[in-house]
Amino acid sequence: MTPASRKLLIIDDDALVRQSLITYLSDSGFAVEFATDTHSALHLLQSAVTLPDLLITDLRMPNGDGLQLLQTVHEKFPQLPVIVVSGAGVMNDVVAALRLGARDYLIKPLVDLEVLVHSINKVLDRQDLEAENSRYRVQLENANRELKENLRALERDQIAGRRVQRRLMPSGLTTQEGYKVAHTIIPSLFLSGDFVDYAHIKQRYLAFYLADVSGHGASSAFVTIWLKHLVSRMVREEGLFGDENSFVDGADQMLRQINRELHETRLSHHLTLFVGVIDTQTHKLHYVVAGHLPMPILITAKGAEYLGGQGKPAGIFKDVSWQLYERDLPETFALVCFSDGVLETLPQSELAEKERHLLELVAASTGTLDSVCNTLVIKEIRDNPDDIAVLSISRGIN
Repeated sequence: MTPASRKLLIIDDDALVRQSLITYLSDSGFAVEFATDTHSALHLLQSAVTLPDLLITDLRMPNGDGLQLLQTVHEKFPQLPVIVVSGAGVMNDVVAALRLGARDYLIKPLVDLEVLVHSINKVLDRQDLEAENSRYRVQLENANRELKENLRALERDQIAGRRVQRRLMPSGLTTQEGYKVAHTIIPSLFLSGDFVDYAHIKQRYLAFYLADVSGHGASSAFVTIWLKHLVSRMVREEGLFGDENSFVDGADQMLRQINRELHETRLSHHLTLFVGVIDTQTHKLHYVVAGHLPMPILITAKGAEYLGGQGKPAGIFKDVSWQLYERDLPETFALVCFSDGVLETLPQSELAEKERHLLELVAASTGTLDSVCNTLVIKEIRDNPDDIAVLSISRGIN
């Protein structure tokens, strides 16, 4: 505000002093009102449509005590700043005035009235700052209230999304041929961008995949739901993995379809996947790799090894095809698949060292889900930087 828009109320019983203050402060650009005693001053304050910006008062006046006026102003008009200009320079009065909220205390006579102008400007600047801080505090409280409400709504949405995501995942599988499938997913956030699915199709073909969606949180989780719907539709309507021909080329067909629809729907995400299908009668594994890391680990009586293979992620390149890999499985084996979040839990700095250490840890387990998780202490990990998914497929192992 400019000085002309600042209203001052002067209270002084000395007409000469009062008039000199009114004249000087008016010439300095302030709008000035006056009262000759505390009673008339309180009447002006109580009847005013808008309060003055600042009150300047004497302490020793015949028709009222200035300290009592300060007490009343402090109680009834706590936001109104006061400057005391008094000839009574007794220390007790100074202390009492300041305790009652006076912003400054000047001793009469004021040889240079510019000292008063400086004090007024200083007090008003401080008042403006306090008012601005108060507005900011109110705005901050409102913003925090809205944020809390939004966070509660987001939490409710995440809980609902997590329930949907969990409902879409399989709950474990055992086939008549002795194949056992189990999985766990430990999200870094409330929702996961990792997804696992498997099914025993036509009581012969055990199809499975582990997908890792780029990014984290809700948007990545929504892509996993979309992926589940897409693959289920291909199995149900197009007979994916339902016969010998699809056993041979179904994984490549599945990835082509995923890649095509990712580009067409513009979901702004890409996927890394490991897709496999086992003929439970011939015990042959066919699989494709779409940018997946680390590769699944196969545990047999001969030891543990990574499966070979490579391929591009889905959703980045158009018109991509994936190479089919195959492997004969022994009577007793375990195949353990991980998402790349497991590598973040290992202490080594280099990728090759992490993969070597992971292989050693998994080799020390039986290959079942519980054994792998216990060996890697996965379920005790807190604040993991990335989602962690583990999928175990075994036969002949208890």
